[in-house]
Amino acid sequence: MAEVRNWLIDHTGIGVSDIDRSAKFYEGALKPLGVAVVMRISRNFTPAEEGDAELGGVAFGIDYPMFWIDVFHPHGLRQHTAFRANSREQVEAFHCAGLAAGGTDNGGPGLRSGGYPPGYYAAFLLDPDGNNIEAVFREEQLNVRL
Repeated sequence: MAEVRNWLIDHTGIGVSDIDRSAKFYEGALKPLGVAVVMRISRNFTPAEEGDAELGGVAFGIDYPMFWIDVFHPHGLRQHTAFRANSREQVEAFHCAGLAAGGTDNGGPGLRSGGYPPGYYAAFLLDPDGNNIEAVFREEQLNVRL
C-alpha cells in the first residue's frame, strides 16, 4: 500500500440530487472499507444531524472528512471515485453492501485486465445519481513504494 505521503488529495466530493438517499447508499457501501459519516452540515454550512430537513452535506472518512456528498455542487455529471481497499474481501464486501444499499452493479469484484496494472482487484457500483464508485485493492503494489 502507498505510504501516507502519497495521499495527495485532502478531500473531494460530488453533488447529489437526493442527499438522504445518497447518504444511505454511501453509508452502506463504504462501511466494509472502514469508512463512516464523520460530519454533516446544513444548507447554511452549520453543523447538522441525521434527518435534518436542511441537510446540505455529509462527509465520510475514518477520522477526517475526506469524501463529501452535497447539494451545493451540480449532480448528474457522472463522476468516478475509487476508494482504496485493504483486501479482496473488502472489495467484495463493498460491492455486496453497496448493492444492498441501493447501488447498481457496474462491474463485479475481480481482477481487471486491458490496461489495468497487474493485481488490480476492483468492483464498481453506480450510486443513485449514476456516479461510478469503485473499491480497489492493488495486490501487486503492496511492497512497492510510490
